[in-house]
Amino acid sequence: MSHGYAKDKDALIKRLHRIEGQVRGIERMVEGDRYCIDILTQIAAVRTALEHVGARLLEDHVNHCVAGAIRSGDDAAVAHKTTELLEAVQRFVKTR
Repeated sequence: MSHGYAKDKDALIKRLHRIEGQVRGIERMVEGDRYCIDILTQIAAVRTALEHVGARLLEDHVNHCVAGAIRSGDDAAVAHKTTELLEAVQRFVKTR
């Protein structure tokens, strides 16, 4: 079974690796006793980057997984994917 993000998988992995590097950079900033506001600025940048990745995955879920369930005409699949989508949106909104 292919997931909605399959076509963008390499780009998503590349972006996640960059975010991972940003987090390691924050760790070095803390170890180096950098100014707290500079560290907080970098944390905000990481959070924003993760939100962009999450938004992209959410978009792919809607356009692929949810749309596929709707196209299938399977009421149980539609209900399941719709519930998944609403729960994901609720988790996504709570992090803000």
